[in-house]
Amino acid sequence: MTSAAGPTGASAREHDVIVIGARCAGSPTAMLLARLGHKVLLVDRATFPSDTISTHLIHPPGLAALDRWGLLDRVIATGCPPVGTYAFDLGHFVIAGSPAGDGFDVSYAPRRTVLDKILLDAAAESGAEVREGFTVEEILVDGGTVTGLKGHGKDGGTVTEHARFVVGADGLHSSVARAVGAAAYAEKPKINAYYYAYWAGLPLHGTYEAYDRGDRAFAAWETNDGLTLVIAGWPMSDFEANRDDIEGNVHAALARAPSFAERVARGSRTGRFVGTAIPNHFRTPYGPGWVLVGDAGYLKDPITAQGIQDAFGDAERWTRVLDDVLAGRRSLDEAGRAAQEERDAKAMGIYEFTAQFATLEPPPPEMQQLLLAVSESRSAQDEFARVTAGVTPPEEFFGHMQERMEQQRTPRAA
Repeated sequence: MTSAAGPTGASAREHDVIVIGARCAGSPTAMLLARLGHKVLLVDRATFPSDTISTHLIHPPGLAALDRWGLLDRVIATGCPPVGTYAFDLGHFVIAGSPAGDGFDVSYAPRRTVLDKILLDAAAESGAEVREGFTVEEILVDGGTVTGLKGHGKDGGTVTEHARFVVGADGLHSSVARAVGAAAYAEKPKINAYYYAYWAGLPLHGTYEAYDRGDRAFAAWETNDGLTLVIAGWPMSDFEANRDDIEGNVHAALARAPSFAERVARGSRTGRFVGTAIPNHFRTPYGPGWVLVGDAGYLKDPITAQGIQDAFGDAERWTRVLDDVLAGRRSLDEAGRAAQEERDAKAMGIYEFTAQFATLEPPPPEMQQLLLAVSESRSAQDEFARVTAGVTPPEEFFGHMQERMEQQRTPRAA
C-alpha cells in the first residue's frame, strides 16, 4: 500500500535510492530497483490516479517493456483498444503502414489516469516505499554530492531523507536537474504549440490518423472509455495570435481535411482543450549522487509520441547503472558515461527526425520524391510507420530508400 506522508519530524532515514516523480519514468525505475533488492523511496506531489499532459501513445517498443515487467496484461485489461495502422495523410498521397516491432504488431494509448496508477502500484508491490502527495522543498547537496531531500507530505510535517542516489524523474522542470545545474546540449527551441481534447462518437477502427496540411498538423487515436484523442499543432510563431481562441483555431486546422472535420463534427467533445509546447534538448543525466531519467534528461517535440517508451527505456538503462554502482561492480563515472553515450546514440536519429517532421515546412524536392516512392510501396509504408513508432532508426530507413531510388534511376548494364 502507498503512504501519503511518511514519517514526520526532522529525523533522517537512509535509502539506497530516492526517486522523485512517480509517473512513466519514476515508477518503473523504483519498481525495477526494488525488484533487485534495493531500498527505494518513491515520492510525487500528485496523488493517483491523476491525469497529466501527455499524448499517451505507447508504440511497440514500449509495449515490449511493459511485457518484460509483467504489466502489459494490466494495461490491456483496462479496455484500451489496439492501434494497428499508422496513416499519414500528406495531402497529395497517404502513407499507411503497420508499426509492428519488438514482438508486437499494435500500439496502445491508455489514459495516464490508468497507466500511471498501474505503474505506481507495481512499484509498491515490488517493495518500494511510495509517498503520494509529497512536495519536495529542497535537494540536499553536500560537497558537490547530492545526498537526499527535504520535503513534506499532505500533513505539512517536514522530513529529511538521505540516500546514496537521488533520481530526478520529475520532467522538464526537474528539481534535481535545477539543483545540480545539469547541462543541456543539442538544444532546439520549442517548435509547435499543441492542443488536444477527447471526443466521444469518433471511432477510428484501430487506425492512428495523422494529417499534414501546410503549417498545420493534426491527428487522432483511440483510448479508454470509447474516447478518441484529437490533437492539433501549429508553429510557435502563431502561438500568441491563436491563444485566445483555441477551439476555433483547432477546428480551423481540422477543416483543412474536410472529411475528417466532418467525422469530428458528428462526435462530441467530452472535456476542455489542454495545451503544451515542449523544448528540445538533452541534459547531462548523471553526477555525484544523482541521475536524471525520462523527460528530466531528454525531451523532444511530441509529434512522434516517443515520450513514454523513452521513459521506459531510460528506466531500464539507469536501473542497470545504479544496480552496478550500488553493488560495487562499476563506478558511476564509468557506468554513467556508457549509459549516456548509449542513450544519445539511440535517441539522436529520432530526435533530429522528430524536429524536422515538426517544422511543418514543405520538404525539399528530393524528400518529396522519396515520400511519394514510400507511398507506392507496401513494405516501405510499413517501414515508415515503424520509423515514427521508434522501431526502425530514421537514418537506416531513409538510407535504404535513397539507395533504392538511386538504383531505380541508374540504367542496368546491357
